[in-house]
Amino acid sequence: MKKVSKAIFPVAGLGTRFLPATKSVPKEIMTLVDRPLIQYAIDEARAAGIKEFIFVTSRGKSALEDYFDQAPELEHQLRKKGKDDLLEILKSTNMESGQIAYIRQHKALGLGHAVWCARRLVGNEPFAVILPDDVIAAETPCLQQMVEAHAETGGCMVAAMEVAPEKASSYGVLDVKEDMGSVVSTRGMVEKPAPEDAPSNLAVIGRYILTPQIMRNLNKIKTGAGGEIQLTDAIATEVQEGREVYGYRFRGQRFDCGSKAGFLQATVAFGLARPDLRDELSAYLDELVSVRNAAQ
Repeated sequence: MKKVSKAIFPVAGLGTRFLPATKSVPKEIMTLVDRPLIQYAIDEARAAGIKEFIFVTSRGKSALEDYFDQAPELEHQLRKKGKDDLLEILKSTNMESGQIAYIRQHKALGLGHAVWCARRLVGNEPFAVILPDDVIAAETPCLQQMVEAHAETGGCMVAAMEVAPEKASSYGVLDVKEDMGSVVSTRGMVEKPAPEDAPSNLAVIGRYILTPQIMRNLNKIKTGAGGEIQLTDAIATEVQEGREVYGYRFRGQRFDCGSKAGFLQATVAFGLARPDLRDELSAYLDELVSVRNAAQ
């Protein structure tokens, strides 16, 4: 079984929930503490052994390309001023020539279509898909956990977590065949079911390890939920045709940074996890709580 060495990052969305900021700044460049969302995704992919990074973009996303390019003048100034710590941080954002590729998604036809756009670069190899909106704080990065589990199972694998039943309609939901703890085998997946129709409360989160067969499935799929080509439908086809699809209960905390509330929660959590910020931020939050309690 080939190792997973390629990852697709679907980043073509307009980020309308964060307007007006996203009028000129791609959502993926918005900073969580002092790193853009996309940097968290790249760092996670690198930790999992990913060597080739494929970005599915759209018009107005040139800032993403610039972010991963070298900045010779800035590096020169940092070196000149002896700011070696900042220079190392800056170098960690650079990508080697040929390591990163950009594909345009010309029409907003859904996640499945975005993944399909990268089919020629993936070829006949297993590949990962990372949604940068889902930021996962974990001791062992989520995709690394999945790659290690996938080496034992093969097939397709999706990250999963339990959600409240009333929230199932916001996710793709697994129909569980056998629960083996961290790994579950599935009978299928349902995209955004009504709460009463959800086969479980095990929701799919934005990390996938997929076989090249998924691209062939996407070739045949017509629009599904929301008038879009759903990646969930292509994965469900694998089960229908007798191939294995697994869910993986990752260890860590997921933040939905595609929503304003989730982005703010992640900012607080990641800020409190930083030794250089923890004390000052914690004191400020304690003060806010005290003022709020006094007002009541």
